[in-house]
Amino acid sequence: MSKELERILGRLEQLLPAPPPPTDWRASIAFRWRRGGGGRSGGSGWLQPVRHVHRMRLSDLQGIGAQIARVEQNTRQFLAGRPANNVLLTGARGTGKSSIVKGLLNKYRKQGLRLIEVEKSDLVDLPFIVDCVAARPERFLVFCDDLSFHGAEEGYIALKVALDGSISTTSENLLIYATSNRRHLMPEYMAENLETKYVGDEIHPGETVEEKISLSERFGLWVSFYPFDQDEYLLIVAHWLKCFACSSRAIQDSKEEALQWSLQRGSRSGRVAHQFARDWAGRHAKKK
Repeated sequence: MSKELERILGRLEQLLPAPPPPTDWRASIAFRWRRGGGGRSGGSGWLQPVRHVHRMRLSDLQGIGAQIARVEQNTRQFLAGRPANNVLLTGARGTGKSSIVKGLLNKYRKQGLRLIEVEKSDLVDLPFIVDCVAARPERFLVFCDDLSFHGAEEGYIALKVALDGSISTTSENLLIYATSNRRHLMPEYMAENLETKYVGDEIHPGETVEEKISLSERFGLWVSFYPFDQDEYLLIVAHWLKCFACSSRAIQDSKEEALQWSLQRGSRSGRVAHQFARDWAGRHAKKK
């Protein structure tokens, strides 16, 4: 009878998922949260080191000095163990929202700053991520890029609770930095404005609008980004061409093409400027 039980237990062990690998904290300064096989949640994920971390520098980000200053000050407070806020960076696409976070990681890596990138669908695992890092001496930014929701999804509820509203809380060595093109993180519809009530001279938004605002309000620091005008766009192009060792004459000659490039893309963003500079420098580089 015992041998039969052993065979059954052996088969069951083969069906059970393998335990998550231990985190190699020395392997990288950035990590990705990975869920267990088959889309399982409930703490079966692990932190995977990022082998090739983006080497973005804050000095390469042009035209957003005020935004950098606000986020960097908050990050310095966090590293020093002083009170600091979770951050929501919102606004125009390609203006440097996620690049600021990457730049901060590279600048303050020696001071113990670390990054954990979490997909929107994996935010439900935030409590387990907190448990993974709570005892570590480093300071962690949980980074959610291009965050938006289409309803009361699991990740939406988990993030809302993690930011503010649960009897438990995040550890003191962890903050959440998120980027989004939407300030309220969820789509807004005209019909929702019909729920607005007027009490005397006061305006009271409807429950649907209040629910959508409530998540973004839980981020202590909002930082907004705006489209660049033509002069700012050309300055960013010039900066990147200098980084690619182009001469002042070459930079001057590139302006017309740079503007045509932005018209074709329908945007004068920092991302578009960088893409043009790479293309132009590559085509005009001197043969070795």
